[in-house]
This record gives sequence, C-alpha cells and structure tokens, in this order.
Amino acid sequence: MSDVAINQVLSQMRSMQALAQGQSVGSGVGATEAASSSQFSNLMTQSIADVNASMQESKAVTAAFESGDPSVSLAEVMITAQKASLQFTGMTEVRNKLLNAYQEVMNMPV
Repeated sequence: MSDVAINQVLSQMRSMQALAQGQSVGSGVGATEAASSSQFSNLMTQSIADVNASMQESKAVTAAFESGDPSVSLAEVMITAQKASLQFTGMTEVRNKLLNAYQEVMNMPV
C-alpha cells in the first residue's frame, strides 16, 4: 500500500470515528447512515482494487524475472510478492471479521 493510500485510509477512519462519536452534524440519521454506508463501501471497493493491483504487479514482476529481464532483481521479485501476500492476508482477515460481525448481528434475538 502506498503512503497516499495509507493516508486516505487513515483519513476515512478518522471521519468514521468522528461520525460514530457524534461530532459531525448531519441532516438526520438517514443521511448519516447513507453517508457512512457509502464511505464504507467506497473504502472496501478501493481496498480490494489496491490488493488486486498489488497482486497483478507481483505477477508481472515475477513473469519479467522468469523471462530473464535484467532490470528485475530477485530481491525486487521477493519484496513485491511479500507485499502482495501481506495485503491479501490483511484483506482476508478484514473479510473474516466482517462476516463474524454480520453473523453476530443476525443471531441476536429480536
């Protein structure tokens, strides 16, 4: 993840925290829920796209190294592959936490 992407995620997390604490004044509960939902879905979509781009970059660098491209070093291949793997693992953990939270909410008595 680049520094820009990390800063965007941190910014969105701070704005979500402010919304959760009621610091932001909105035009009603429905508007706040719609804004939060939209922000969350945009954040998830962007995160998935970033992970996909990282995986594609890793695949391209690996293919270039395997084909004998002298501008690609083994260290670069390994670093790119580990970054992609770490991002994918993180996304998988986020997905698992979201599914667990959803299941908890669905199993709550009414």
